[in-house]
Amino acid sequence: MTLDEAIKILKREIKKYKVPIVGVVMERTGDPFKVLVSTMLSLRTKDTTTAEASERLFKLAGTPEEMLKLSDKAVEKAIYPVGFYHTKARSIRKTCEMLVSSYGSKVPDSLEELLKLEGVGRKTANLVLTIGFDKYGICVDTHVHRITNRWGYVKTKNPEETEFALRAKLPRKYWKIINDLLVTYGQNLCAPVSPKCSECNISAFCKKAGVGTHR
Repeated sequence: MTLDEAIKILKREIKKYKVPIVGVVMERTGDPFKVLVSTMLSLRTKDTTTAEASERLFKLAGTPEEMLKLSDKAVEKAIYPVGFYHTKARSIRKTCEMLVSSYGSKVPDSLEELLKLEGVGRKTANLVLTIGFDKYGICVDTHVHRITNRWGYVKTKNPEETEFALRAKLPRKYWKIINDLLVTYGQNLCAPVSPKCSECNISAFCKKAGVGTHR
């Protein structure tokens, strides 16, 4: 099985499952700012929790200026119980300060500028680029890192190494979609422990590197 064949199957298979929350935010709002904030909230947090927290927060503030009118405590209350909600509340408000003071209240659309924002790492920046602006980027989270290594497509130690390995190897036509495909697949089938290999329709493409027990 080739990569092209595997991706074609993945595109079909993930229609069975829920779309990752950040993609839903973009579909509903078309707003890169809300994509940015939702992505910041999503780190180490389940999608359902992120969705609920995002909805509560955006009812209070939908722009950087509106967000700055809220206190840290108000933001914390809105986003609780996302992981690290104290830190995320401060990071969101700090990011909004930077957007207002340095970017005309607009989310920048380049990787270099996004990485200057408080609390924004490579995963978040790439996701904002691809989903918020439909620009090329490769967003690598734990699912993308795990699955591409499990396939044997890359051999890397962490998500950042995986991003650069994929930038060198993955056809550009798949850069924007690889995260949505593998996050959805990883959440529902290709789990970290005991993946459902018997149900996987791209099993022939996967070397199952590092897989012990599977179903």
